[in-house]
Amino acid sequence: MRYLTVVIIMLLYSSQLQSQTYEVGPYVGAANFIGDVGATNYINPNTLAFGGVFKWNRSERHSFRLSIIHADLEADDLDSDETRRQLRGYSFKNSVTEASLGIEYTFWEWNLHNFKPQVTPYLYTGLTGIKYDDFYLNAREELTRNDSKINMAIPMVIGIKGTLDTHWVLALEIGARYTFTDNIDGSNPEEFDGGQNLPSFGNPNTNDWYMFTGITLTYTFGRKPCYCNF
Repeated sequence: MRYLTVVIIMLLYSSQLQSQTYEVGPYVGAANFIGDVGATNYINPNTLAFGGVFKWNRSERHSFRLSIIHADLEADDLDSDETRRQLRGYSFKNSVTEASLGIEYTFWEWNLHNFKPQVTPYLYTGLTGIKYDDFYLNAREELTRNDSKINMAIPMVIGIKGTLDTHWVLALEIGARYTFTDNIDGSNPEEFDGGQNLPSFGNPNTNDWYMFTGITLTYTFGRKPCYCNF
């Protein structure tokens, strides 16, 4: 036990000597849904999205990133350019909360200890867990809310960020989420109906997407990192 305590203390001391640079701050933006209900525009923000983001700048070209974002997705066939959807007239509102973990890669070197103005485009991807409500068509052909469900999504984000001073970073990004479900809009209730044969509609071969368009304002802290180990 004594030797284990010594090892733990040495590891903690070593990690402090290699302390990294971190960023933390809010995310504010807007969201839109892409699926079998509503408009088919890829970027068409119509609801508020908000949350927070944390980054660990592990090198001058990449960082590990964790974010939690919430949005109330809305879609209405009357907003579509397709006559078929307009005549059908379906609409829904669904709350989506996501927790995403992945890697952010910068196009150019990003060194927050440079103390010079910096701007760089970046890409982000990883794995996202989403919580949302299932929907189904009732006997009156109205989309009706069912139980909450947890599923997965893949984020694909592009953005640009720049330093405001030695401690603040402002970023603008647009990101698509490809989900592992086709029932955020209630078009494929077979995912949960348990043999009830609830009616489906739309294209069963395409899953749902949603988009976030927003900004982050992060505060940076931590001693100058050593990038040589990873």
